Amino acid sequence: MSRRVLAIGIEPGNADYSAFPKVTPELVRTYIDAQLLRLRDLGYEVTSCLIDLDATAEAGVTAALRDESFGCILIGAGLREPRERLLLFEKVLNLVHRLAPNAAICFNTSPADTAEAVQRWIYT
Repeated sequence: MSRRVLAIGIEPGNADYSAFPKVTPELVRTYIDAQLLRLRDLGYEVTSCLIDLDATAEAGVTAALRDESFGCILIGAGLREPRERLLLFEKVLNLVHRLAPNAAICFNTSPADTAEAVQRWIYT
C-alpha cells in the first residue's frame, strides 16, 4: 500500500470554537502542523487539504484527489461534528469513495491523534 496520505480537514480559521473557549485557530493549526510533521518523520508522504465550509470545499477535495493517488485518506474530526456539518462530511466521504476507491479511509478524534489514525491503516 502506498505511503501517501491525504489529510482532509476544516481550515482552522473557519471552525466554531464557542463550545471550547480555550481552543483557538492557532492552537488547532499547531496540532495539525505537528501531526503532519510527525507523519513525515515516520516516513509518510503527506498532503494537507484544509477546506472552507462553503461551496469551495468540494472543489478543494476534488482537486487534491485528482492531483495524486493516495494509500490512505484521513478525514478530520472537525468534518464529523457538529451535526450541522453532516452534509459536508457525506459529500467529502463520497468524493473520496469515488475518486480514490483503493485508498484506505481513516478518522482521527482530534488534531492530536492523526498519526495513530493513519498508522491503523498504513503500516510502517
